[in-house]
Parts: sequence; structure tokens; C-alpha cells
Amino acid sequence: MKHEFVARHLPIAAFASAEADLVGDERLARFERLLEETHGLGAETLVSYAAQGAMQTDAAGVDEPWMHLKAEAVLPLTCQRCLGPVDVPVSFERDFRFVATEALAEVEDEESEEDVLVLSKSFNLLELIEDELLMTLPAAPKHDTCPQAVKLQVADPGFEDAPEEKPNPFAVLEQLKKAPK
Repeated sequence: MKHEFVARHLPIAAFASAEADLVGDERLARFERLLEETHGLGAETLVSYAAQGAMQTDAAGVDEPWMHLKAEAVLPLTCQRCLGPVDVPVSFERDFRFVATEALAEVEDEESEEDVLVLSKSFNLLELIEDELLMTLPAAPKHDTCPQAVKLQVADPGFEDAPEEKPNPFAVLEQLKKAPK
């Protein structure tokens, strides 16, 4: 009997034991924090993902649940040069190992190349995908070449500069000294 796995409530141990695959697309609107980064644009943009479960034997001979996960999307962000919209491809591909407790995950995550997470009977895979995509966002998204010339002036054309010659402060003091008392 083939088990149907759901990304929002993934039983990690069963998923890994079955060496199952889970492939899907979700609308960006389902990823609240990612949608905030796009300022509400692109709610219908698809986030594609693929997860594969596996059991691997550790050094002590104990089987541990693993998951290989990758995801990608093209997000409409704001260009930091021209402040216009720019489509930025983001993606990741990573392995995750699952352990029994949070304390064990903290200790082993420091020593491991792979990410170590806590085993859960109802793991939300979409939250993990969102976390990982958020970490891949560029600090300053920008076009390779902006579609419009970038305005590099500080002042508007109607702005009048201050007079070129400033009065000498000592001359002003001299005028004050000469003023009638």
C-alpha cells in the first residue's frame, strides 16, 4: 500500500522509512513571510519543491531518518538601485537529518555538515521551505542593468542652491561692534 504524504503534515519517520518522494508547487500566497518580502506582489508565483526521504545508518549502526530537499522560485523583489520591480530567482538544495530531541539537534547541528532537525510526527515541510528560501534572498536585490536610467541627483531641477559667497563671520561681528548702543 502506497502512503500519500502531505507537505503540511509530514510524518518524517514514515516518509524516510518509505524512501518516499514528495514533489509539488505552492502559490507564493501560502508563504506569508516570503510574500512580505515581495511587498504583496506575485501572490500567484509558484514555489516548486521536491523532497526525498531516506534512512541512513549512523556510526553507531542506528538507522536515522534523512530528507533531501530542494526548492526554487522567481520572486518579484524591489531593485535597490532603481527601486523598480526585479525578478530574482532563488533556490536551495540541502540534506536534513532528524534526531529525537531539540537538545540533541542543537549539539549535533554544530558538529555536522548537514542540518539537524527534531523528528516530528506532523512536520510542516512548507515552513522549512519558506525558512530556507528566506535565507537565500539577496541582501540587496538589483537588476544587472536597470531598465530605466537611475537618477543620481540629490536635488530636483527647481532647487536653488545656497548663495556661493557666504558672509564672513568676522565681518558680521565687526558690524555688530559698530552698531550704536
